[in-house]
Amino acid sequence: MYAIVDIASQQFKVEAGMEIFVNRLKAAKDAEVTFDKVLLIDEDGKVKIGAPYVEGAVVKATVIDDTCRADKVLVFKKKRRKGYQKLTGHRQDLTKIRINEIA
Repeated sequence: MYAIVDIASQQFKVEAGMEIFVNRLKAAKDAEVTFDKVLLIDEDGKVKIGAPYVEGAVVKATVIDDTCRADKVLVFKKKRRKGYQKLTGHRQDLTKIRINEIA
């Protein structure tokens, strides 16, 4: 059984017991969070598609870590023959969650 869920304006394919990284959520460590924007549920080949969301469907999850950071993305800018070089980096703040149940 899996579901496609809208979490923080991004869509994820989730299953029970799965651990995923999502954009920073306003939830503390070990907090229970529920997501009600379920777009699709597949129960052993029986598919329910929402319009836009499946009614009564929720995905329950637990916050494992609320201080994760993604890998650094480097942005390098250069204009040739002008002596201009600029290197900047960015690390996105993430939250690691464990999917407990799809109901």
